[in-house]
Amino acid sequence: MIKVTRLNGKKFVINAELIQFLEETPDTVITLVNHEKIVVKESVDDVIKRVIEFNRSIRCLNG
Repeated sequence: MIKVTRLNGKKFVINAELIQFLEETPDTVITLVNHEKIVVKESVDDVIKRVIEFNRSIRCLNG
C-alpha cells in the first residue's frame, strides 16, 4: 500500500499492486487495473519511488 494525496488535500492509501500505469497531464493520474482513474498531488516520480519502497518492504518481510 502507498500513501498519496488527492488534489483536495485528503490523504489515502492505494494498493500499489493494482496500478496499471501513471500519467502526468500535468497532474498525476493513476490508472488502476480496473480502469479507475485517481488524480493525485504527488509527481509520477514520487509515486514510482513509493511503489519501489513498498515492493522492497514486501521482499524484506518475505525474506
